[in-house]
Amino acid sequence: MTDKPYVTLSSATSLDGYLDTADPPRLTLSNDADLDRIDDVRARNDAILVGARTVRRDNPRLLVRSVARQTRRETAGLTRSPWKVTVTATGDLDPHAAFFTAGDTTKLVYCPTPEAESIRRRVGHTALVVGLGNSVTMTDLVTDLADRGIRQLMVEGGGTVHTQFLAANLVDELHLAVAPFFVGDRRAPRFVGDAVFPWTSDRRATLADVRQIGDMVLLRYALSDRFTSHDAERHHRLATTPLVMGIS
Repeated sequence: MTDKPYVTLSSATSLDGYLDTADPPRLTLSNDADLDRIDDVRARNDAILVGARTVRRDNPRLLVRSVARQTRRETAGLTRSPWKVTVTATGDLDPHAAFFTAGDTTKLVYCPTPEAESIRRRVGHTALVVGLGNSVTMTDLVTDLADRGIRQLMVEGGGTVHTQFLAANLVDELHLAVAPFFVGDRRAPRFVGDAVFPWTSDRRATLADVRQIGDMVLLRYALSDRFTSHDAERHHRLATTPLVMGIS
């Protein structure tokens, strides 16, 4: 799939690999500096994808926060924030969730074709609902995004979506930020679930970068042979485009 979007999977976990606690309130893993880094990655992508469970549990806005980065996107002829994408098997989505109501960017909901009409009635005109056969696969999803002109996709979770993208070998680059504490509760959601992954003890993932961000550490892995050329292109853009840090 050489024409698929370049996929960056971004996640923060505890030291023992959890995304959150089992019970409310939502666990904050990233510090302010890491949130700013995530904001920059968002601003450099065409679309951001989360699973429906993340929409329900976390109610994310999925918007670029920095005014400077919003302006940079507008100058390039883009919307102030990337497209927002979610995938659902059942259509259990609240049309009043921030995913649908925040921002003026395009929202896409992928679902099984038999569920598409009922989901359209549920979310109304807040999003474009796309049926992808009897069961949605991430391969079909990214193919459809490519057909819609998406060249760079950021995947932000949760664990089921992470598992599906990684097991299908669709991720080009992995950003894993590790917070300096443990959750220690097996009821809590983990970074990934059970699956057969392409990277094993016999085929290790390539560690491309390690960076300390305050009290956290960012591990950046190259998971495809597209990483090198994409990284070189990005570094060229960074060298020629002023970057103003900060979250507004």
